[in-house]
Amino acid sequence: MKEETLEHVYQENLEERIIAHLAEQCDISYEKAMDIYYNSKLSDKIYIGKEGIQYLDYKVLVQILFETEQELFD
Repeated sequence: MKEETLEHVYQENLEERIIAHLAEQCDISYEKAMDIYYNSKLSDKIYIGKEGIQYLDYKVLVQILFETEQELFD
């Protein structure tokens, strides 16, 4: 498998874990968690690989989302 393909699969799995953990932590539907995640600045940073943020643990990334983009949860 090419490195680019592996990176893409890793990113998809990471996003799935983030969304599932977000839904669980906030006691919201998976669909609502998807909406929050994909409307966040964090999702953009992960997509472009800014500062290697995509390699952090999904639980840490959800915590970062809580702390830096609280307006998404109001």
